[in-house]
Amino acid sequence: MNSAMTDNIKIRVNNLHFCYRNHQVLNDVSMQCQENTITALTGPSGIGKSTFLMTLNRLWENEPQARMSGRIEIRLGGVMQDIHTGRLPLTELRKKVAMVFQTPNPLPMSIRKNMLFPLKISGESNRALMEGKMTQALQAANLWNEVKDRLDNDARKLSGGQQQRLCIARALVLEPEVLLLDEPTSSLDRTSTAVVEELLTGLKQNLTILVVSHYMEQVARISDRTISFNEDGTIA
Repeated sequence: MNSAMTDNIKIRVNNLHFCYRNHQVLNDVSMQCQENTITALTGPSGIGKSTFLMTLNRLWENEPQARMSGRIEIRLGGVMQDIHTGRLPLTELRKKVAMVFQTPNPLPMSIRKNMLFPLKISGESNRALMEGKMTQALQAANLWNEVKDRLDNDARKLSGGQQQRLCIARALVLEPEVLLLDEPTSSLDRTSTAVVEELLTGLKQNLTILVVSHYMEQVARISDRTISFNEDGTIA
């Protein structure tokens, strides 16, 4: 591999094994993701695609009977780092490697409070700065024009597609470098799906994106690379 390609690597996974209880979920997975690309993760349901996403921001550590071995490195702030060393705090990792789930999950509060909540829990207190980051994230998620006049309305009153874009915006407000999405359009209609797909294609100019999808037509439309997971926990 030439040096230019090596410098462009955002995520490097080597010999990843993952078990839950006595079940081997991931089996010797090694792969790389280039910066500013969309990588689609495909394969049958229940074989480890979502689990793989959770290894990239250590969300799996919330499961007491889970075990992982192998090495995961992500280039953050221009430096390739092993995410499981003590040098990278978990809170910092999850700011930089954000995750959006299959079902939109707006908090039971206003659109504004949904957007400001991640900033508050990260320790930000400058109201003007927070409002500016909120606006930028909503604009990046192509949602600002639709909600700017009702920021204090209940976020759960938004349509399904708008809720999903709100969840993406909420992830973007902390200015991540990697965005993980677990079947982000599975609960959306065709029109809302098209909007989210267009959004993701635009976001990769500034982000590295991994997306789990069962829809091969969608994979063909948005992904730069496809990684297929097998039933034995390996990848093709």
